Amino acid sequence: MVVDVSTKLCLQSSCRLRTRASIPLSFLLSSPCTDILSIKDFSSRDTMPLLEAWMMEPCSTRLLPSSPLSSIWAPMPFAALIHRGKCELKLEILSLDFRHGLNAGSCRSSIPYLLHDDSTLAVPLILSKGVTKAAQVTKERHDRRIGCRTFTRGKLILFHIQPFALFCSTTDVGSGDPKSDSENEWEKLLKPFDLEELTKSFNWVTPRRLCKLLELPLDISTSLQVFDWAGLQKGYSHTFDVYYVLVRKLAEAGEFKMVEKLLQRSKEEGIVLREHLFIVIINWYGKAGLPGAAVRVLDEMHEKYGCQPTFRSYNVALDILVGANCHRIAANLFHRMLHRGVFPTTFTFSIVMKALCLVNDVNSARSLLDKMGRHGCVPDSIIYQTLIHAFYKENKVQDALQLLEDMLLMGCSPDVNTFNDVIHGLCKIGYVDDATILVERMVLRGCSPNALTYGVLLQGLCKKGEIDEARAVLTKVPNPNVVLFNTVINGYVTAGRLLEAKVLYDNMTQNGCHPDVFTYNIVISGLCKEGRLGSAIHLFKEMEAKNCTPNVISYTILIDGFCKDGQLGEAKNILEEMYSKGFSLNTVGYNCLICALCKDHRINEAMTLLERMRAEGCKPDIFTFNSLIHGLCKVDQLDEAFNVYGNLLLEGVVANSVTYNTLIKALLIKGELQKSLKLANDMVLHGCSVDVINFNRLIKALCNNEGVEAGLELFEKMRQKGICPSTISCNLLIDGLCKKRRVQDALELLGKMLQLGFKPDIVTYNSLINGMCRKGAMHAALNLLEKLHAEQIVPDIVTYNIFISWYCKANLIDEANKLLNRAVNIGITPNARTWDVLLHNVLQESINLVSLLQLKPDYAH
Repeated sequence: MVVDVSTKLCLQSSCRLRTRASIPLSFLLSSPCTDILSIKDFSSRDTMPLLEAWMMEPCSTRLLPSSPLSSIWAPMPFAALIHRGKCELKLEILSLDFRHGLNAGSCRSSIPYLLHDDSTLAVPLILSKGVTKAAQVTKERHDRRIGCRTFTRGKLILFHIQPFALFCSTTDVGSGDPKSDSENEWEKLLKPFDLEELTKSFNWVTPRRLCKLLELPLDISTSLQVFDWAGLQKGYSHTFDVYYVLVRKLAEAGEFKMVEKLLQRSKEEGIVLREHLFIVIINWYGKAGLPGAAVRVLDEMHEKYGCQPTFRSYNVALDILVGANCHRIAANLFHRMLHRGVFPTTFTFSIVMKALCLVNDVNSARSLLDKMGRHGCVPDSIIYQTLIHAFYKENKVQDALQLLEDMLLMGCSPDVNTFNDVIHGLCKIGYVDDATILVERMVLRGCSPNALTYGVLLQGLCKKGEIDEARAVLTKVPNPNVVLFNTVINGYVTAGRLLEAKVLYDNMTQNGCHPDVFTYNIVISGLCKEGRLGSAIHLFKEMEAKNCTPNVISYTILIDGFCKDGQLGEAKNILEEMYSKGFSLNTVGYNCLICALCKDHRINEAMTLLERMRAEGCKPDIFTFNSLIHGLCKVDQLDEAFNVYGNLLLEGVVANSVTYNTLIKALLIKGELQKSLKLANDMVLHGCSVDVINFNRLIKALCNNEGVEAGLELFEKMRQKGICPSTISCNLLIDGLCKKRRVQDALELLGKMLQLGFKPDIVTYNSLINGMCRKGAMHAALNLLEKLHAEQIVPDIVTYNIFISWYCKANLIDEANKLLNRAVNIGITPNARTWDVLLHNVLQESINLVSLLQLKPDYAH
């Protein structure tokens, strides 16, 4: 069978080789001839002299009128028959007329690449103008790595011999001939693809053809069969490009075990693997959620396959690790990268800083910013924005502000989000004036604030109480939206300035910005808080009239307002209206009703509402249960209160301090000291704190019922668990010790409390003075009184009553009178207790005097 194929050659000024030479040059022409010559089994070595002679042969001057470079092209009447198996290929060669001279650039831009059959390609290279004749070939260089022979004379490259498969055009230069029969037959084998037909075909395979074949949407099994079949063909060997196409296809399909086998096979075949192949594998490992495998491939690139990874490979791997939340591993890989001498880029630093910021290690990220210059990298806007956002999230606003200043000095342009982070941070810490200045600077730099910028600033001003300033800023905002109006209106309502809120509400409507349901809810809430329920209902109806549908929050606000005003009937009416319109009350709304019912001692109705709440799928929270427990304790239904407490635990609701303290108080009122102590212990174990009032009640109950030692034990136990005692707690214990005449122990306890930051008051010293007087240590008590004056602690009438009482008991009336006069002189007014003590003493003296008179003998008789 003879196949007539018109094969073309292309002239070009340079060529970048992409595949290895796999098929030797098997023919070349020796002299001009119009007849067909049969040349068989020519080797590359045999054709070198023929090439030289052919290059020296003068060309015809006949031109092709259809050629874009017709002035320099002339056909060469060379032809040959190439015998290969049962196929015979007719080869027609076009050559260049060197006598006209040729600019290399014009050849490159005007002459297309041409597709060739299985042979090598002779490409004359014209590198300068004025070359009128091909020179004697003086030097031959053979590059086995890329399969190319180059002929040069001095620095002038005359021509290359290289694989034809590097070119891809199927049309002749200026001829417009159709594709060759060989090409058409090959394409028929691919559309539709039939592996059996391909294996029976006499069209020989090339790396380029195999790449095209593997890029077809074939299944993995077929692709591997084609790959193996091609490798068995005589005179063919796989190239890097073939491996690249197949590995990419396998990686996309997740066939990573087969990828590893192909890598090992390429290594055995001596294929030099390039970095972009490994980048593809690393990338697909990342997409498959296998960051560890991606890092392993990165490590094996150099160790196993001799391919040195650059920053490109590391950047892909680092990005994968950060995306997989392996932030610490990414930071460690970055340090390994530096240790291996791989130079990072700005993008590398950006990835690592992001990883550190995501694990809240902002300081380490900041230190990397300072080290970028050592590696020749300049931070960009993304790096600054990442760090500023991280500092903002950690409330390190001053650091974020300093970075923003550095960013501006470096010539980087912050975007609106970066400015917003700093502005929001400044407003959160109360630096609203600085935030306002920053907004002005932002505008001057040409960065237009958005709605979020103004919203944050307005919220900061309102939170600081500068509502009028917020109103002034709002007037400067171009086309303010309803959210900005709502922010300022809410500021007025929170400050209790409903009149200004209503004025702004009217201005909002006049400016064409229509209020939404949130606007109405804000104003209605303010009216309810001031008790103006009639105005609230009127505005609620106005909202409905303006086709603004109320939401659950709207009804909840009204229900809460009527409940707090004691109008439970109206609250229930609103609830029924809400149900009729298809709304379901939320937990907050139910809590308002249940709390109001419990305060009104309507516990049964509250319990019924709780069941209705559950039936509607609205889960009660801790506030619901606390309201019920408090209401039950108030009506002395302690057992039912503990049943509710048990139910909340069964429903997975966590009791808080309010729950425990309510029950402890009720137990103490009923005298259930041991139960209250057990509940207090459970409370502490669950992470709640006994409030000061109940803590003092427990200590007082222990001191009165079980002695001061029990009170001291509870005091120390609670202190070790982190519950800070109050002054009242200490006073109760000191008073208990002093009543037991343990004044020294009381003084030691006072010393410990002083070390813990406890500040004694006059009640503390009164207990100590009373204890000293009870023991008869009057002088020590008087010294303590003088110490009070020195420490500028003002004694009260109780202090002097203690002294007067004990002086009177000791029958030291003069001393008692002196202290009374002293108290009056310093502005202390005696109370009923003072006069009672003195009168009691005078009465006792009178009784004693009468008794003495009765015992005295009657001398008159």
